[in-house]
Amino acid sequence: MLKNVGKMTKNSGSKPPLLFEDKPLFGLDIGHGKVRVMQLVPFKRRLRLIGYGETTFEPSAIHDGVIETPEVIAEAIQGLFRHHLVGDITTTRTAIALPMARAFTRSLEVPKLSDKELAEAVTNEAEQYIPAALEDLYIDYTRAGASAEADKNTVLIVAMPKAIVDSYLTLSRMLGLEAVVLQTSSGAGAQLFARDPQSDVPSLLIDFGSNSADITVYDRGPAVSGTVACGSELITTAIAHELGVTEKEATLIKAKYGLGISKKQTQIEKALDPTLSLLVKEIKRTVRYYEEHTHDKRKISQVIIAGGGANMPGLAEYLTSNLRMAVRSFDPSIFIDFGHLQPFNLTERMSYVTAAGLAAIDPKEVFDA
Repeated sequence: MLKNVGKMTKNSGSKPPLLFEDKPLFGLDIGHGKVRVMQLVPFKRRLRLIGYGETTFEPSAIHDGVIETPEVIAEAIQGLFRHHLVGDITTTRTAIALPMARAFTRSLEVPKLSDKELAEAVTNEAEQYIPAALEDLYIDYTRAGASAEADKNTVLIVAMPKAIVDSYLTLSRMLGLEAVVLQTSSGAGAQLFARDPQSDVPSLLIDFGSNSADITVYDRGPAVSGTVACGSELITTAIAHELGVTEKEATLIKAKYGLGISKKQTQIEKALDPTLSLLVKEIKRTVRYYEEHTHDKRKISQVIIAGGGANMPGLAEYLTSNLRMAVRSFDPSIFIDFGHLQPFNLTERMSYVTAAGLAAIDPKEVFDA
């Protein structure tokens, strides 16, 4: 969504480290019971992988987006760094993903304003439409391009509860890390998608996480964002209930058959119809809203799916059929030179989109933002 949500914490009194623009950072993606890390450096026209890895932790360590028992996650990350990295992480500076599902977002059409006037307009809009006290939020915004009216601009506002942001900062300090960027998970994915050869056309990005799917319209940058309850765990539970199998068995069925042709296809489609119908409805609503509000009437022409849930067989075909748009998977490894390191596991590569997007951030751009 936003290029640099880290500005929220800078404005709240913390100071950016001196000269960090000349030093590397690594991406830290904390999901539902799983952590992924990655460090990249510029390499010719691609990115050279320095190190990456993933580990698990007890999901109950996070409640409603807040890290309540940081020592549990800290222990898992320390174990990852000691024993399970592929390559190495050479820096203590990090870009951290915040859960998009816990963010408040709103698009705002404003006349061409000075920076000071825009900040005041954002505050007024937040007070009116965000269902939380402003003193409990960190708020950031970015200019997202022209609106439907030629003399106006669209501004994308994101607000995140301070309790969530502060809990991530507490974890980073516990680990001896310096959090120089805090960015929503969907913003990180958009950061990486900007490198795609087809990112010059309006696109819809869908990141399937464990509990939800993040939806972002990308048109020369993130323009509209939202979240819908269509996570991989919800899909697994629906399959387990319909087929009368355990969650573990349902996970295997989802990975092997999904919505593809099989003896269980009819049952699986029945199980997933309520969830996927809700997803399709939200996608169509988002597309309609954007195309009605963009100044030059650019049409969204492709859907990009990523995240662990995007690996389900038949998902791209289902969305293509129901949306009447081209749908393709987003593989972060096409931007990465692995050198001598082992490439991502085939079934896990789309799960690294957020970590790769964070790792692809240029520290100099963060410092100058």
